[in-house]
Formats: sequence, C-alpha cells, structure tokens
Amino acid sequence: MAPHLTVVIPVYNEESIIASAAEELRQGLDARGLDYEIIFAENGSRDATTTILEDLCAKNPRLRWFHSETPNYGVALKAGILKARGTYVICDEIDLCDLTFYDAALPRLERGEADMVVGSKAAKGASDQRPLIRRAATRVHNKLLKVALGFQGTDTHGLKAFRREALLPVIQKCVVDMDVFASEFVIRAWREGLRVMEIPIQLHEKRQPSIHLFKRVPNVLKNVGKLFYVIRVRGT
Repeated sequence: MAPHLTVVIPVYNEESIIASAAEELRQGLDARGLDYEIIFAENGSRDATTTILEDLCAKNPRLRWFHSETPNYGVALKAGILKARGTYVICDEIDLCDLTFYDAALPRLERGEADMVVGSKAAKGASDQRPLIRRAATRVHNKLLKVALGFQGTDTHGLKAFRREALLPVIQKCVVDMDVFASEFVIRAWREGLRVMEIPIQLHEKRQPSIHLFKRVPNVLKNVGKLFYVIRVRGT
C-alpha cells in the first residue's frame, strides 16, 4: 500500500546530524499518527553518511535511501520525488525538518486548497535566523527570478509540500539541476496554472550549509540563464 505521505530529503556529508535529525523527524511523524515513508536522497557523500543511512534504514522499514555518485542537490531531489509513493510529498532539508510546516501544509493539501504549498522564508510573518549575507542572497536570487522569469512569489528554495499526482508532469519538464532545480519546480508549477500557495516559516538551521554560498553562484547564474532560454525563448 502506498503511504499517505512521502518525505524526500537530499543529504550530502551529513554524518554529524543525520541520525539525530532522522530520529527526531520519525518521532514527530509517529506522534501525529501519519502513514509515511522518508526517502534520503544521498548524493556524493565522502564521510560516514552512507554507512549511517544503511544502518538507519535497516532498522526501520519506513526509511529508504539511495546513492548518487555525484554531489548534485537538484538531481538528487528530483530522483527522490520520482521514487516517492505517497499521495502527498514534502521536500525537506536535513538541517530543518520543521514539523510545524507539515502541520500547516498538509491540511491545506488534504482540503484541496492548493496543489503545492511553499514554505517561504521571505513572506510576511516569516522569521529567517540565517546570517545576513545568506538572507541577502535569497533576496537577490528571488529578484533575479522575477526579472528573468516573471516569478511573482517570495521564495522557491527550501520546504515544499504538494500533491504528487498533480506535480509529476511538472517534474518531468524540469531541465536544470543543482540549487536552481527547486526554483524551476516552483516556477513551472505556477506558470502552468497550478494552485501554488506560500506560507511563512520560522527558519532555524541545525548547522552551517555543507556547500559555501559563494561556490554556488556560478552554477546558479548558469542555470537561471538556461532556464530563461528554455522558458522565455523556446517557450517550453
């Protein structure tokens, strides 16, 4: 039987927090009486992450994981979504696992109020506790998406919940990878007329990012440029 909910979490070199974060999430989902599975989309880890995942998943049939050789957040997330079996899917981050987002997003999906719910760290009422430089980078990225692609929301990266059946055709059309895949996913859903709802989140990360902010910039610019060409020029 397919579960009610699938949680997809990309992981890369997360040996320090993956066991505790997975246990905290599992306990929270169990306490809510949810029928769920958690898929860890491990990609390119060079620490003990894979060994820990092997042990965690062997002990709990609700937990699954798969390995991708190359570190690539977007490829891993997309593959995890395609492997999901749940009626509803939540894309989470191992350093967040914010169950308050689950509590707010799932009922909206179940009541048919939205096809996708985006947890926005820039919407009115949100609290973003990250360093100033990273908050500024989010604003710049969102402005770039508005100018290049006409995006009208406040955030595309991070927590997302959606009806799997409604969003699978959108996933199949996505063409970019790395961090910008998450942005393309939301933007395509919005452009295709699906009901995309934003809700504010309280963002408190458990650790510093595993990849430095400035190392992401070239790939972000390249992929936004590719997305502009595909959507705006080719119209696909």
